Amino acid sequence: MKRRTMLAGAAALAAAPLACPHAQRPVTVRWWYHLDDPTATPAKLVADFEQANPDIKIQAEPIPFNGGADYDARLYTTIIAGNAPDTAMVKFVNQQRLLEMEALRPLDDYIAAWPGRTDISEDLWRLHRNKDGHRYYLPLQYVVLYMYVRQDWFAQKNLPMPTDFDKFLNAAKALTGDNRWGFGMRGGIGGHDHWGTFVLGGGAKLEKGGLVTPAALAANRWFIDLWRVHKVFPPSAPSDSFLQIVGNMKAGRTAMTIHHLGSANELVAVLGDSLTAIPVPRGPAGGAWTDFGDGSNAIFNQSKNPEAVWKWISYLSTSAPNVVFNKLSNEVSVTTSGGKNWDAQPQRFLDATVGSLPIAQTLPATPQTADFSLTVWPQTTQKAMLGQVSPDDMMQIFEKHFFG
Repeated sequence: MKRRTMLAGAAALAAAPLACPHAQRPVTVRWWYHLDDPTATPAKLVADFEQANPDIKIQAEPIPFNGGADYDARLYTTIIAGNAPDTAMVKFVNQQRLLEMEALRPLDDYIAAWPGRTDISEDLWRLHRNKDGHRYYLPLQYVVLYMYVRQDWFAQKNLPMPTDFDKFLNAAKALTGDNRWGFGMRGGIGGHDHWGTFVLGGGAKLEKGGLVTPAALAANRWFIDLWRVHKVFPPSAPSDSFLQIVGNMKAGRTAMTIHHLGSANELVAVLGDSLTAIPVPRGPAGGAWTDFGDGSNAIFNQSKNPEAVWKWISYLSTSAPNVVFNKLSNEVSVTTSGGKNWDAQPQRFLDATVGSLPIAQTLPATPQTADFSLTVWPQTTQKAMLGQVSPDDMMQIFEKHFFG
């Protein structure tokens, strides 16, 4: 199906009443989701929705995320095989690839007719508008990455908070030693967020030519030198993933790392008030970069019951259900009403999240981004950290990947 046909079809469907026409037997909506806690379940949300909508049955299928690699691969495979779920949790990083596969149904008309749209901020709606002007994702959750800091270690050494690169490097060096390291670097999948803080925040730009300017190359050398010269990362850093960077913090092996408030409760359970969070440090020219971590739902073109699917995903993005879901996922409610009196994490972590919004950005919405985050970045960075390619060659590889 061509994109213009998709758009016309979606508009016609959205103009119809958003009700399920199958009164005789329930329509089944297959929904893929992922939660970091394998014991967490949205079963109560499903039961409440089905009670209110007896003509719709939700088949909620938990899919392992594993940094996105397993989840995305399985999603692409099912789409190609013609067996895609009706809807699934998705991220900006794979939006363009899904559009190239002609897999996504535009949501503009559904959103325009939805009363709940006014409870989601314009900042979130702006981020969810694709470069073609349409919206294909409905916001479900979000986080913004910030810096976790062992404030007790900083106090012991009388170190200032790492608000800029110089303070960060001084602190990382001062706090490295005796089987401790200054920073828990994520060299595996997902680690591009750490790299982005120091390289995109240090002067590189994800635009044609912007990764190979003198400023960009210098920023990347500085980043790699944190490992090869200053040695402020643990020895396992080239392959460390989410589990390792959180495990190192809990075990008292690292003084700082970058993640979001989804890890706050797990870390506080071990470290208590010795842990705090601040926005990521700024570069030498005052620039800063941190990742806006999105989580959305999409409707796939293979679905035969898009109105029923819309009912389900819009329910999940409505105030009370959205709060319940985000307490399961350890992320933040996308609704303005749901964000008031938030008590899922200690206030200092919510403050760091909100305080990081002015510098939060996303990777470019291009087909190259998914491969960059899942394979090109981790494989190339690991080679640079192990001395198999130079830092400048690393940036040349990224430039060629994005811009040819």
